Parts: sequence; structure tokens; C-alpha cells
Amino acid sequence: MFTAYAIITVVTILANAAIAVADFLRAGFVLANSAEVGVPETWLPWLASLKGAGAAGLLLGLLGVPVIGVAAATGLVLFYVGAVTAHLRARVYYNLAVPGGFLALAGASLVLAVVR
Repeated sequence: MFTAYAIITVVTILANAAIAVADFLRAGFVLANSAEVGVPETWLPWLASLKGAGAAGLLLGLLGVPVIGVAAATGLVLFYVGAVTAHLRARVYYNLAVPGGFLALAGASLVLAVVR
């Protein structure tokens, strides 16, 4: 079970770290998506910080502080529920799989962190 937890959590860490960097750099696809779902550009640094903190917390969980890992995974699940909700509210369905994929990774990391 630990192997599955480690693999899924590392993938989740890498994905969130990458998107946090893209948010901080204000990548074109990030700006376009944010505008489309109604997220103000001024929110990007805050959202990037939350994603980065989630990735860091998951890493701490892997390194032996399980309560931080569970808290980080829970935070990421809530974050991506909000992202999916923003897409649904704005009726932006064509790329709903992106926040849905991040939500699935965060959810899997949470479940595996709790049951390991």
C-alpha cells in the first residue's frame, strides 16, 4: 500500500508544483482559463501559493509527518472542488477534465494517506 501512496502522492506533488509555477509566471493558458471562469488575475499569486503549500505539505507527509500530509491533501481536495465548481458555474465544460484530474489526484492522495 505504501508504494501506491508514494507514487500517487509524488505525481500529485509534481502536478501541483508545476501548476503553481505556471500560475506565478502568469502563463498564457493560466490567464486565459482564469478569465474564462471568472477568476480575477489578482488572485493568481494567492491560488499559486495554496497549490504550492499543498505540494509542500504532501511532501512533508511523505517524509514522515503524516498529519501534515493528510491536512495538505484535504486542502487540495477542497481547492479543486472549488475549481470544478467555478468551471461548472461559468459553463466552461471543454476543459473540466483539468481541474477534475487535479481533484482526482488530490482525492487519491488523501485516501491513500489515511489508509496507509
